[in-house]
Amino acid sequence: MSNPPALARRLGTFDASVIGLGSMIGAGVFAAFTPAAAAAGSGLLIGLVVAAVVAFCNATSSAQLAAVYPTSGGTYVYGRERLGPWPGFLAGWGFVIGKTASAAAMAMTFAAYAAPAGWERPVAITAVIVLAAVNYHGVTRTAGLTRILVVLVLAALAIGVAACWRGSSQDPAKMLGDGLLAHGWYGILQSAGLLFFAFAGYARIATMGEEVRDPTRTIPRAIGIALGITIIIYAIIAVTLLAAIGPDAVAANPTPLAAAVETGTISWAGPVVRAGAGIAALGALLALIAGLGRTSLAMAREHDLPHWLSAVHPRYKVPHRAETTLAVVICAIISVADLRGAIGFSSFGVLIYYLVANIAAFTQPETDRRYPKALQVLGAVACVALVATLPPLSVTLGVLMFAAGIILRLVRLSRKS
Repeated sequence: MSNPPALARRLGTFDASVIGLGSMIGAGVFAAFTPAAAAAGSGLLIGLVVAAVVAFCNATSSAQLAAVYPTSGGTYVYGRERLGPWPGFLAGWGFVIGKTASAAAMAMTFAAYAAPAGWERPVAITAVIVLAAVNYHGVTRTAGLTRILVVLVLAALAIGVAACWRGSSQDPAKMLGDGLLAHGWYGILQSAGLLFFAFAGYARIATMGEEVRDPTRTIPRAIGIALGITIIIYAIIAVTLLAAIGPDAVAANPTPLAAAVETGTISWAGPVVRAGAGIAALGALLALIAGLGRTSLAMAREHDLPHWLSAVHPRYKVPHRAETTLAVVICAIISVADLRGAIGFSSFGVLIYYLVANIAAFTQPETDRRYPKALQVLGAVACVALVATLPPLSVTLGVLMFAAGIILRLVRLSRKS
């Protein structure tokens, strides 16, 4: 049996790091603090630390695995190689279904900022088509556009933070509100769960492992760089928001950074921040389409998705059928549903994905080990704990999503046998 066509290794450390940044510094950085503040008040600062620790544990597991299995698919491949077909399938299924919904939500988030009233869905669909076309023409095009988007988003964030500190009256006492523990540890853990998903984009680097040069060295380095920069940025924004308007105002406003800027004297910075949020949504959407295409490619190679999706474009060396099909599905979802506030099962899927990654990394032999096993244990326990803090509806939808995947795979296996 001939080997399946491979993707081209065209990404260095810089481009891989930028793709990770584009995934993590998405629209969530402009909006994730609202539900986190509602859950924990100023205790979201502790929640941010917890989320960063969990993200670090999961990132080290992904990096350790990616260095040994530098192919497309991320934890889907790692789960199959280390734990067996079923754990791998569950990770891949949770990623593809959950992140497809997230992609539709990111497109709608962009349209909410960029489209005239009544034109949100057409603009969102257009954004998906344009970004899918960029991905279709090669991973270097994806990396190039991501560089531009990341620079624009970082500039908007820098302007917003500077405007908060220079244009409004800062009161560091606001930061503490009623106290860091006023909402209890359950609220802090819930805020950690909400903030963790903003960090989860580093998985995109691992899912593109087949397109990275010198992956044993590049992937761990790129994951560490992207995650470290993101943690610093989130910490700066969290402190800025709480000092500018306090936890109650953060919890009450869906766009807290723009609201904090608009309370000050530098009025022109507000539209800049809102534009940055729209651009960030585009960056996250671009990275999601790329990551979804690679995971779908890996699953199709193993017949866990239709094998037709495993084709690689002979010129551009991308999974063109998978990406085109996913773009059509995302556009269909956008046309019939508004998912901006109703994708809790995506969070459920992400945590299962990283749970499998931690367990898979734990089973690696000493010769492949880069980090102590304690980090994988802590990461796995944390994933389970954060699942427990999700709203009941999110858990129910997540269980139903996985049940549907299990049934479909059982049907396929029975037909094959």
